[in-house]
Amino acid sequence: MNSLTYSPDGQRIITTADDGKIKVWDAASSFCIITFTEHTSGVTACEFAKRGNVLFTASLDGSVRAWDLVRYRNFRTFTATSRLQFSALAVDPSGEIVCAGSLDSFDIHVWNVQTGQLLEELSGHEGPVVSLGFAPDGRCLASGSWDNTVRIWSLFTRTQTSEPLQLQSEVLRVSFRPDSRQVAVSTLDGQITFWDVENAEQTSGIDGRKDISGGRRAIDRTTAANAAGSKHFTTVNYSADGTCILAAGNSKYICLYDIASGTLVRKFTVSVNLSIDGTQEYLNSKLLTEAGPIDLLDGAGEASDLEDRIDKSLPGASRGDMSARKARPEIRVTGLSFSPTGRSFAAASTEGLLIYSLDHVVIFDPFDLDVDVTPATTLSTLRDEKDYLKALVMAFRLNERYLIHQVYEAIPQQDIKLVVRDLPLVYLSKLIHFVTEMSEEGPHLEFALLWLESVLSRHGKHIREKRGEFEPEMRGVVKCIQRIQNELARL
Repeated sequence: MNSLTYSPDGQRIITTADDGKIKVWDAASSFCIITFTEHTSGVTACEFAKRGNVLFTASLDGSVRAWDLVRYRNFRTFTATSRLQFSALAVDPSGEIVCAGSLDSFDIHVWNVQTGQLLEELSGHEGPVVSLGFAPDGRCLASGSWDNTVRIWSLFTRTQTSEPLQLQSEVLRVSFRPDSRQVAVSTLDGQITFWDVENAEQTSGIDGRKDISGGRRAIDRTTAANAAGSKHFTTVNYSADGTCILAAGNSKYICLYDIASGTLVRKFTVSVNLSIDGTQEYLNSKLLTEAGPIDLLDGAGEASDLEDRIDKSLPGASRGDMSARKARPEIRVTGLSFSPTGRSFAAASTEGLLIYSLDHVVIFDPFDLDVDVTPATTLSTLRDEKDYLKALVMAFRLNERYLIHQVYEAIPQQDIKLVVRDLPLVYLSKLIHFVTEMSEEGPHLEFALLWLESVLSRHGKHIREKRGEFEPEMRGVVKCIQRIQNELARL
């Protein structure tokens, strides 16, 4: 796999690979829905337009294609004036303009999506363009190159908004923060630097060489800590609220950093599969022979020549000439993407498509508990005393899903506004999250919408003020209402 992206509603994940295929996965069921095979060479990048169901992909076959994910067809193909192998892609949030960069050319190609016409070639870089990214508000485009610079372009005025941002080493990836005010740049020396877009100034940086280095290949003559090939980040991605950044590269680790403090929050291990190169930490001297590492020797072969005895074939790869690759697969993470809901992220790696999620985990997470708060007293408060607010709060304290469900469905329709009005704010995000889940799973659509309407009309001001805290819940609400709207329209 080379890259991946989430759809704007977070329900699908798109992956692209060296075999020229583009696969669409269902994020909930993890099944592959459809595979596109129109590209004739490896697909290097993919990007969604923020509006509508349009996906764009760039490939080494010299084309950028646009896909309609409602009818599942390739409706537009963009090519340059000369044969180029495209390796970077960016799409304007409105879906009107698509840009691509190539390792063969130092220019950025810009096309109009409606007409398919090549509008412009932006020149200025003195090295191959390896990463492109549009600001989420659509005002500017950032491009990173091997000439140690990042340039910020204003496409609609056809100018650069500032002098090139000068870095210490070759740029590998650029990524915009969701509010468009900051850009993160990963470079070959293992640094991630953060730049203020408005003033073109560096605001902070993270040195990730120690965090990401790990794992040694079978042919390495150095320790894992000294292997230079894995000490940089080839992909970085902001979280939905812009407070954290995910970074990974040619290593078995994915690092999650807190941007404000510059500290490592968590390190995820992608794989411990020893048949993949780069997962072992230490050299085992028992595995060394006079002829080299024992992993590379084919003990079953009868040939006397060392070259003939080394087994270089790969199982399971049939299309093209993939089975004749000359090496074992090497551990690497080629793509990272946070879900738009902020509850999960996906990683494209040698092991396959990995999804890390905050949800779907059975966790007993009660808080504010008293001796009197039990499932029995909660149900008696609900049925005997008819104190709906108290019963709901007790159910949230116990955090037992079946109990919250019982209380939620027992509250009469006319009392919803009263319950929401007096609900302590500490339980607000739990309530919103639960109601959106119920609207997806349960049969009572109108009931769920009444709850959401009461919450937003009563506590809308508080939610807006604490936007960062409620962002995942509000994205869930938007997703749920869009789904209800689509289903009703279809009916």
